[in-house]
Amino acid sequence: MSAIFDALRRWPDVEAPDLVAVDAADRLILDESASLRATAVPGDIAVINDAYGALTLGAAEDGASGIRTHIDAITGERALTTNAARAGLTGHFRPLPLDAGLVRGARIVLLRLPRTRDALRDIAGLIAAHADPAVVVVAGGRLKHMSVSMNAVLSEHFGPLDISHARQKSRVLIARAPRDGRDPVPAAARVEGLEVRAYGGAFAGAKLDIGTRLLLQNLPGAPAGGTPSDPLIDLACGTGIIGARMATKFGGAHVYACDQSAIAVASARATMRANGLEERVTVARDDMLGARPSASASFITLNPPFHSAAAVTDLLAPRMFADVARVLRPGGQLWCVWNSGLRYRPLLERAIGPTEQVARNTKFTVTVSTRR
Repeated sequence: MSAIFDALRRWPDVEAPDLVAVDAADRLILDESASLRATAVPGDIAVINDAYGALTLGAAEDGASGIRTHIDAITGERALTTNAARAGLTGHFRPLPLDAGLVRGARIVLLRLPRTRDALRDIAGLIAAHADPAVVVVAGGRLKHMSVSMNAVLSEHFGPLDISHARQKSRVLIARAPRDGRDPVPAAARVEGLEVRAYGGAFAGAKLDIGTRLLLQNLPGAPAGGTPSDPLIDLACGTGIIGARMATKFGGAHVYACDQSAIAVASARATMRANGLEERVTVARDDMLGARPSASASFITLNPPFHSAAAVTDLLAPRMFADVARVLRPGGQLWCVWNSGLRYRPLLERAIGPTEQVARNTKFTVTVSTRR
């Protein structure tokens, strides 16, 4: 198995010497589940929240087949496919959405713990509702990302937990005896005249973060574009607040909202349905703007993320700026909000073109960059 792990890559996600595709928590989950997996038959195993394929391919290398797996980020899903081809393990697994089909009848679930309790609650409820009554969930993570409250969330849907000893700053929780299962339901709130919906783990949840608020307060009065062939674009759309606001503020405008996260896309689609905007707003899961033609857009908004899987990194924004530059037509504009301490303005100038500050508060800056 170590040979597979040595060959795992994060690509097409960002790569750097300090960003790993497999870590001690992945290894601990596989070690703690080894005896369970030894008796598994095809279809017994589901893998949830795998980052780049370590759990799925580790199980496959040990002989498992018919693995059902879900990775939230499309870059992680594509990395799994690429890593599997490199290891000769294509065909041992099926990528599936986070729904009943992922876990129906599963007897073993390998779970990389998500960052938020709300995301864990959605996952735990789904497993309890649809997995085999004898299911065993082996859930692990890095200690710095775990809290005692996660035990409480799992206990809402399972019997008493077994807790492993810590190893290499990682730990595993083992859950059995599922109960009180339920399918995920998005949180709902009315925010500044909009209905917002958020599944567990969506950025900011069903509320408006202060950076997005500043951007919304400073959107231009009449942006170019907004037609079906040249929609206003909300890149890294999260729950869809910016896209929904543009569709309502600029009457009749067509909007294209996209995000690499499956949870974000599900949330944004629910937001658009709640506001009756699904006819004018297309929500897509994509790696940046990969599905959009070059030199085709007049107006893009962006609140850049800074997480790649569990890692905090400043490498995502430059890649996004480069793709924005590809998709904007000459004279097109990017309206971007960013943490002022990151000092993105020189990057925006180089990647896109002349950049002006539109607004600034104690934490965030809004800029407009015009494609040269």
